[in-house]
Amino acid sequence: MACFLVPAGEGVVTEIVKKIESKKEKKLEVPAQDIGKIPFSRKLGWLSKLLWGGSALLAFEHVWHGEVVPYFPFLTAMDNKEDMLEMFHEMGTVGVSMSLLITAVWVGMCVAADIIVKREVSSKSIAK
Repeated sequence: MACFLVPAGEGVVTEIVKKIESKKEKKLEVPAQDIGKIPFSRKLGWLSKLLWGGSALLAFEHVWHGEVVPYFPFLTAMDNKEDMLEMFHEMGTVGVSMSLLITAVWVGMCVAADIIVKREVSSKSIAK
């Protein structure tokens, strides 16, 4: 019913951290690209896009099934306490597990990207 709110919340936090990290990276004298690394703010951008894309798709699905409506209280589960309990349970189980899965996929992407970049940097240094 509202499981998409958990990854959306993580997306908000990720965007804030990305902005802070981006400002820190701009203050560095040597850009991360020059030393053969992908900037952390770019990696956080990947996570943010994964989270927002998943949240948007889930929100659309919930609108399609009539669980999200364009008038207050916006979530049909907010009408009575029994549905609210079910909604919070869904957010705590399904929403959190989706966020963890998305974050785990992102960690795998970051590890793979770092390996590829290291391989390219080492092959360029050998070629010289």
